[in-house]
Amino acid sequence: MKNQGNTILITGGGSGIGEALAHRFHDAGNTVIVAGRRQDVLDKAIEGRANMHALTLDVESAEGVADFAKRLLAAHPALNVVINNAGIMRFEDVTKSRDLADAEATITTNLLGPIRILDALIDHLVAQDDAAIVNVTSGLAFVPMTVAPTYCATKAAIHSYTIALREELKGRVEVIELVPPAVQTGLTPGQETRPGYQPLDEFTDQVMVKFMQQPTPREIVVNRAVALRSAEAEGRFDETLTQLNAFAKQAREGQN
Repeated sequence: MKNQGNTILITGGGSGIGEALAHRFHDAGNTVIVAGRRQDVLDKAIEGRANMHALTLDVESAEGVADFAKRLLAAHPALNVVINNAGIMRFEDVTKSRDLADAEATITTNLLGPIRILDALIDHLVAQDDAAIVNVTSGLAFVPMTVAPTYCATKAAIHSYTIALREELKGRVEVIELVPPAVQTGLTPGQETRPGYQPLDEFTDQVMVKFMQQPTPREIVVNRAVALRSAEAEGRFDETLTQLNAFAKQAREGQN
């Protein structure tokens, strides 16, 4: 992926990891479009920045994504990079029957959303020079946090989907997976200040160093996520599962 001169779409670009990446890529000399549900949040993310743009996006319906793609390509025909970052995490109690609204919303946003967006844009991307797709997954795609099972399952699915995309688009579109660890963002209540989670600026610094490498790694995994990414391959899965969930529980309870 080239370092500058791109026109980049970042979904979920109004806050957290998406906003941080949007600002860094913009600083590096790229045109950046942030997309999300709330116009006011997007407007704040682009405030005072030339060549940053905001478009609302509703991933909850195929029609909403199709409408977004038309508006996007009409306004930004030079689009050549898509970063699928939008996601939600909901805690669930799977030990008893429950309302599945949270699970269904998570699947729609985290899994169907990127699939729909890429389907709407793929014909355009394959015709562009220096085209790239970046799918943001999670260390939890490889070792799940058990209180968020649907979130972890969607990220595991996007990891698999990314591998398939990379093979199918080889030589036409570069496909990169970004694997964050636990980062201090607003993904869940209180997470911005949760003890032991990686500060957002520190995470973004490390990610951008890897994005600037040539060639860009096909998987961008910062140091804090390596233990999760390699746990199964190194025969540490059961131990890591126990340690991860104990750490996550302690971090959440430490804020109460």
